[in-house]
Amino acid sequence: MEPKVIIDEERCKSCGLCVSVCPKHVLRISDRINLKGYHPVELFDNEGCISCGFCYIICPDRAIVEVRRPEKAQV
Repeated sequence: MEPKVIIDEERCKSCGLCVSVCPKHVLRISDRINLKGYHPVELFDNEGCISCGFCYIICPDRAIVEVRRPEKAQV
């Protein structure tokens, strides 16, 4: 399954704003380090993500590139 939140890890400065506004608590600061020396955010629970877009809206560095909404099943 494709991730619902697409993150540009090189733009992330570990501010944690996206983590703080996530209503389902599916984002966290990772242990990895990007080229600028920051620990980028990661989506660790794709199934739990409701694609609300709060992380996309609050990110000051546009590190949250896209929030994908789940496609509705066709009957």
